[in-house]
Amino acid sequence: MKILHVTPHLGGGVGKAHAALRGVLPEEVEQTFVLLEQPRDRRYLESIESGGARVVTAASLEQVAELASKADIVQFEFWNHPRLFECLARCAFPAMRTVFWSHISGVSKPLIPPGLMEEAMRFVFTTKASLDISSSALLSEVARSKLAVINSGFGFPRADRCVPVRNRNPAIAYLGTVDFVKMHPGFFDTIDALTGDDIRVSVWGAIDPSGPVAARARAMRRPERMTFHGETAEPAVALADADIFFYPLQPDHYGTAENALIEAMSLGLTPVVLNNPAEMAIVRDCDTGFVAQSVEECVSILQMLLLLPELREKISRNAIRHVAENRTATQAAFDFMVLWLGLLSKSPQPCDFRRAIGANPADWFVATQCLPGVEWSPLTWKHAQQRSKGTLAHFESVFASDASLARLRL
Repeated sequence: MKILHVTPHLGGGVGKAHAALRGVLPEEVEQTFVLLEQPRDRRYLESIESGGARVVTAASLEQVAELASKADIVQFEFWNHPRLFECLARCAFPAMRTVFWSHISGVSKPLIPPGLMEEAMRFVFTTKASLDISSSALLSEVARSKLAVINSGFGFPRADRCVPVRNRNPAIAYLGTVDFVKMHPGFFDTIDALTGDDIRVSVWGAIDPSGPVAARARAMRRPERMTFHGETAEPAVALADADIFFYPLQPDHYGTAENALIEAMSLGLTPVVLNNPAEMAIVRDCDTGFVAQSVEECVSILQMLLLLPELREKISRNAIRHVAENRTATQAAFDFMVLWLGLLSKSPQPCDFRRAIGANPADWFVATQCLPGVEWSPLTWKHAQQRSKGTLAHFESVFASDASLARLRL
């Protein structure tokens, strides 16, 4: 079985997921990954290659089409990356069996263009939270029948589990994006509001020392409670000294798999999250963690957990068991094998992705911000000046000479 994966790159969560999957897929699965831009982070790429897969950086869209013609199945690793939209709209693909594995939820912006779900032979989400959008009147019954969910976030093996340290005050940790585009600014208010003289909070992740997160931390009444460690290549080691995983995210954040949350749970940390769809699809309130309805409620939950070691240990055991049973690369590989084998029984089909997303960069960007029939307004785009993760500025940096984007700034 020959699978071609079309992806902008193999960094971050996408690369991490495929590195784990490559290690458990049968040898009969021949994988080729074609990258649409030069790789920057090679860690997961090299792991995928060492597992037997082929990785190619596309020299042209013609090369992508040629690779697709030789594959049994073409799987698009989908998120709102400008190069992926360019490939979908401008590559002269042959008739093919297609799968989309969506690494954005579509619950809030960036949206998933409904036309892509119509054109694909199978469309796979990485979170059950995305299934809510499948009830949209914009999707046909046929499109809804193509939908599936396969997790892309996996826990650590039991051997990596940290051993709780007795006779000390419990520690709180956060690991992930240290930026208010994802991290909830109420994080620092919550830590400030806790009572006690030995509150220890470790934050792992890249932080801009001149940015708003650092400024908010400096403005705390009790800044000494916070320790910023920067990025880590070994999250299991970073979290080994923690008991509670405090992970409050913005309600409109872009995440789906939430690797850090799942990994922390697999290590036995008790998670505290806000009631956002992606987190609620992972954490069972009062069973495998706690889902707060507000930042204010986070304070009372954390205060309770700091005082009740027996409760932490109960939730810890539940979280470890739940992740071990439901969030493994082996289960995801099995789910993909079932899906791919089902596709092999079908004939390749022509695809018109351009009809689904438009013909130029402005169309492609708007397709991630507005559902069909809704008019674009630049006033609604609050992160227009940032260049991260498919923003307007990101599209403008990739397609610097394209005139179509100018109308989006009017």
